Amino acid sequence: MRFPIGLLTAVCGISGSGKSTLVNDVLAKVAAFKLNRAKVIPGRHDRISGLDNFLSVIQVDQSPIGRSPRSNPATFTKLFDQLRDLFAKCSLAKIRGYKRNRFSFNVSGGRCERCKGDGVIKLDMQFMADVYSECPSCNGRRYNRETLDVRFKGYSIADVLEMSVDEALGIFGKQPRIAEKLRTLADVGLGYIKLGQPATTLSGGEAQRIKLSLELSKRQQGQTLYILDEPTTGLHWLDVQRLMDLLFKLRDAGNTILIIEHDLDLIRMADWVVELGPEGGIGGGELLYEGSAVEFCQGEGTPTQSVLR
Repeated sequence: MRFPIGLLTAVCGISGSGKSTLVNDVLAKVAAFKLNRAKVIPGRHDRISGLDNFLSVIQVDQSPIGRSPRSNPATFTKLFDQLRDLFAKCSLAKIRGYKRNRFSFNVSGGRCERCKGDGVIKLDMQFMADVYSECPSCNGRRYNRETLDVRFKGYSIADVLEMSVDEALGIFGKQPRIAEKLRTLADVGLGYIKLGQPATTLSGGEAQRIKLSLELSKRQQGQTLYILDEPTTGLHWLDVQRLMDLLFKLRDAGNTILIIEHDLDLIRMADWVVELGPEGGIGGGELLYEGSAVEFCQGEGTPTQSVLR
């Protein structure tokens, strides 16, 4: 089968038809091995040609962005580094000699030492899943009192972590680097999440969109192969449209995008469609159609661009 380079391709089919095997287990691993020098073993295949058209491959899946309460959207997107720099420039921080490390909850000095900056205390339940309770010393604010004395526009670093993305945009709108990262989070439909929301409370779809926002905030070099696995999971149709607008920006910057998808609206907006089937399991794995979404309704289509085979 063929995937046009420089376009957005939707790989569809019923559950068990072989979409994940083809894209994640074969194509993504071969591309990671050749382009990123990853030590992975791909699924069985004859050959793949066309990877020399790319500089790198980025797989955006629904795996968690972290497995501890310390991981959150602000730390994953590197937004927290810029917030710490900003608080270190506040007048009180300069008077007291606080550096950017003072506002990190991963090192001692500014954090609450009872919870080690987690904001919660883990209770070991032995044969059951661990339970977390709010730290009684800092009341879940992660930092000690001296660190919380430093404020920007009346807000402490703990207050900022409790803000939603939309709220933070109103506070940091005049800080270009911070506002840019906040806008990318809002653009992927995550304006409602808190900057310091623990990664353990994020859904798979939210984690995938946070990863996508991180890629969008980077300087685009083009010639990158992006692979996404059902990014529309749990999204309202308005959020699907916002997500597609961002994916089109990536495509227009000279990148190639492959999406495993069931959402009919996304499939309809794709440049190229590949359908697998006809059934699931042992009855799947056959190529039923490849062509444009428009020609899909008419019967058949032929590629006009260079292709990844």
